Amino acid sequence: MLRIESLTKRYGAIVALNDCSFQVERGRMLGFLGPNGAGKTTAMRAVFGLMRPDSGLVTWDGVPIDAEMRRRFGYMPEQRGLYPRMKNADQVAYFARLHGIDAASANAAAHRWLDRFGLGDRAGDQLDSLSHGNQQRVQLAVALAHDPDLLVLDEPFSGLDPIAADTMSEILMEEAARGKAVVFSSHQLDLVEDLCEDVAIINAGEVVLEGVVRDLKDAAPIRHLEFEITDTDDDLLADVEGVRHTSQVGSARTAVVDSAVDVRRLLAKAQAAGAVRHFTYTTPSLTDLFREAVR
Repeated sequence: MLRIESLTKRYGAIVALNDCSFQVERGRMLGFLGPNGAGKTTAMRAVFGLMRPDSGLVTWDGVPIDAEMRRRFGYMPEQRGLYPRMKNADQVAYFARLHGIDAASANAAAHRWLDRFGLGDRAGDQLDSLSHGNQQRVQLAVALAHDPDLLVLDEPFSGLDPIAADTMSEILMEEAARGKAVVFSSHQLDLVEDLCEDVAIINAGEVVLEGVVRDLKDAAPIRHLEFEITDTDDDLLADVEGVRHTSQVGSARTAVVDSAVDVRRLLAKAQAAGAVRHFTYTTPSLTDLFREAVR
């Protein structure tokens, strides 16, 4: 288990982390979420000793992390750390060897992962000949090639097309199913909701919401409402107390409302206003939880 306990880091007057704590267990995926500048990258860098906190502790299986442990971790930084003119297979194998893998195993792992990411025919090409999305795949292959126990990925889905994102999602689910702990940051909250059992949301250096996604949604004091009504321009929510957020595209409307709102009364009002084409009332989405947590 990776545990981050009470990390605090200041850069002069800027508080990057303020008593930040969360954990991710083996065999599970945690989505580490937050606005830009919230402290996600700073916390991730602390796992690898790239940032020394002013206070707090980072442990793996209850033990403070040292250099030898870090050789068993895989890291994908948001700012790419690869060599642009190095051949792709050589690059993946090189980083695997830095983690203690022998040459033959490292070369085999490099080709295996490049094949898995659909880049087998580009193994001998230089990295800078690839598109941004394909460079992203090589970076993830580097993080995976030494078969790590922990994966820490900073915005791994950035710049990927839907097919590439599906491939990466499948791989991360497989790695978690094999017993690895996986933590990744992303602004694609729908994707995080589909993949992750657990989530930690950080804002201004503090974790403001943490737990099992399903439990957080069930316990939230808000609900997600969507409806579409034909033949009316009335604002059905205008005089409804407990409406926190609304949006509209054409005749379709979305709202976040307090869980105490009488949805049956609202549905009756909608039916009286026109033909109801669509009406759903559910637990909040992860996007709803995120907005409420950081607002």
